[in-house]
Amino acid sequence: MFISLNGTIVTGRVDWPEFARLAAKAGFGGVDPVLDKAMRAGAAETRKLLSDLRIQPAALNLPVEFRKDDAAFDESFRQLEEAVRFGTAIGCPRFVTWIPSSSDLPKAQQRAVYLKRFRACADVMARSHVRLGLEFLGPLHIRKSRPQEFIWQMNEMLAFARECGPNVGLLLDSWHWHHAGATTADIVKAGKDAIVHVHLNDAAALSAEDVRDNERLMPGEGVIDLMGFFHALKQIGYSDAVSVEVFGRGLKEMAPEEAAILARKSAESVMKRAGVL
Repeated sequence: MFISLNGTIVTGRVDWPEFARLAAKAGFGGVDPVLDKAMRAGAAETRKLLSDLRIQPAALNLPVEFRKDDAAFDESFRQLEEAVRFGTAIGCPRFVTWIPSSSDLPKAQQRAVYLKRFRACADVMARSHVRLGLEFLGPLHIRKSRPQEFIWQMNEMLAFARECGPNVGLLLDSWHWHHAGATTADIVKAGKDAIVHVHLNDAAALSAEDVRDNERLMPGEGVIDLMGFFHALKQIGYSDAVSVEVFGRGLKEMAPEEAAILARKSAESVMKRAGVL
């Protein structure tokens, strides 16, 4: 496994390609590329940048607006094929996105809408052997933010992903894994092929009612069973990127390099103790 710099750590203050240079300077093995800016630079230039910096691309955000109406989806879907070609050209055959755990529509109706849209995305990606990771969101306040509760548990999201296509799996975030009540056994049962990408963070000991998604801790600062989390990932043979995704924690008050180094060192400490680095 290798540790990747995620944009949340610098709170949007460092743009591409300086973001990639910061990742290398702060000692990361990888970076989460900023898709639109990297695509403007071009695949050849981006590939050279990453090679010169000796860092790997972790995962790209899905550039398709699937959460809104059909018109928004159709317009953004037209951009997917070009983005997929770019991802494969820079050696990053992984796209990820998050799915809201509540909606305005009844669950069955919302599920049918998302299923149709993700199947279309998966078909485009499959032609280039590209995978898609779907993230489930566990905190109670997100599940209750809209009238209808949607998929928020790991096993149910994995079942949905498999319906979307054989190249669709999970973006597994330790924060949501913890707050959704998932276990190490769920990771082992899912298996290596199910985990497209991993996000890492930690959580304070709070009641479900008090948890807020934008108030996270650095790995090792909270109560998430990160040893078990990584032992399970090691057991299934996961060997790709681990992106440190932390909202809050005073990161915007830190200099970007200071925040990046803190994130890398925190993840490194936990992962070394777990025996995966």
